[in-house]
Amino acid sequence: MVEQRKIKIGELTFNIRISGNENQDLVLFLHGFPESSVMWTALMKSVSESGFYCVAPDMRGYSDGACPKGIKNYDLKNLIKDILDIVEFLGKDKFHLVGHDWGAAIGWNVVYQNRDRILSWTALSVPHSRAFGKAIKMDKVQQKKSAYIKWFLLPWLPEIYIRRNDFKMFRRLWKHSDSEEVDDYLRIFKQNKCLTAALNYYRANLGRGKRVPIGEVYSPTLFIWGNKDLAVGSFAAYENEKYVKGDYLFVEVDGGHWLVQTNFEEVKDAVTGHLKNYKDIH
Repeated sequence: MVEQRKIKIGELTFNIRISGNENQDLVLFLHGFPESSVMWTALMKSVSESGFYCVAPDMRGYSDGACPKGIKNYDLKNLIKDILDIVEFLGKDKFHLVGHDWGAAIGWNVVYQNRDRILSWTALSVPHSRAFGKAIKMDKVQQKKSAYIKWFLLPWLPEIYIRRNDFKMFRRLWKHSDSEEVDDYLRIFKQNKCLTAALNYYRANLGRGKRVPIGEVYSPTLFIWGNKDLAVGSFAAYENEKYVKGDYLFVEVDGGHWLVQTNFEEVKDAVTGHLKNYKDIH
C-alpha cells in the first residue's frame, strides 16, 4: 500500500508517497521531468515488501506547496538541500537513494556530498554529470540528443508550446504510463507555476550560474541505462564508471528512457538486489 501525505519543511510543503515500515531502512525515490512521485508507486510497493521504508516526494516545483517563483530557487544547491531536509524530517541519518532523470542528476550530487550517509545509490538513465558533460563536448550523438536543452532555456516559449493541443508533446513522452500516472502529471503541469518551475531546473543549472562542484563517488552504485534512450547515449553511459570508485554495477537493458514503465521487472530485480546487498545492520 502506498499512502499520500504532506510534510511541511520551513516555508515549503511537499507532497510525498510512503510505503513500508518506518523502522526499516529508508529508500528515498527522486523522480525526473516531466513526471512525479506517482511513477514510483509500483516499485515502492515491491521494494517495501522486501523490508524497506520507501518515500517518494513530489520534488520542488512539482508540489504545489513547494513551488517558489524565480529561476534561482531551482539551482542544485536548493534541490540538494530539499533532499537532506526531507531525510531529516523523516528522522533518518543514513539512507538509500534512487533517482531517475533529473532525480538522478540531483542524486549524484547528494551522494558525492554525503558519502557517510549513503547506504546505496541507484541512478536510472542519467549518469554522473561529468560523464554526461564530457559526452556533450565530445560525442556528436549526445549533442543531437541534448539539443532540446537549449530550447528549454528560452523564456516562456517552451511553456506555450508544451500546453498546445492538451499537452500533446508531453503525452507522447507518457505513452508508456498508465492513466493514473498521466492524470497525476496533468494535475501538476496544468498549473502554470509548476510547468515553469519544472523548466527552471534546466534554466537554473544548465543555462546560467555557477556549477556545483562534483567529484568521484564512493558509495555503492547501481546504474541502469536503456540502450535506446532518447536523451542519453552510449558514450555517457559507458564513461560513467570512471567517476565511481566504490562498488559499481552497470545494468544495460533493451529499453528507452522511461525504464520504470517499460522495463519494470528488470528494474525491480536490479534495484531490490542492490538494496538488499547494502542493507544497514541495525
